[in-house]
Amino acid sequence: MAKTKKMGITGRYGTRYGSRIRKRVRQVEESMKAPTKCPVCETKVSKRISTGIWYCKKCGAKYTGGSYTQMTQPGLESQRIATRVQRELEEKSKE
Repeated sequence: MAKTKKMGITGRYGTRYGSRIRKRVRQVEESMKAPTKCPVCETKVSKRISTGIWYCKKCGAKYTGGSYTQMTQPGLESQRIATRVQRELEEKSKE
């Protein structure tokens, strides 16, 4: 497998498919294969098993996420909304 400093992970494609497509593929594959934090144990050992399924090697937790990244933008927004609603419900129950 060819890998150069300039081409990186997409060096295996050589001059095929065009530079713009290879740059996009490089960005996606590097973010997919980069170590990511586990939401359960907060260590950087979680890996992608298949499309949208992620696995932590340390604690054994399986969780869902995006196809190529662990957390997607809509997922982060829904998580923020859920925590805000939960916090508001807790404040109401205290009163």
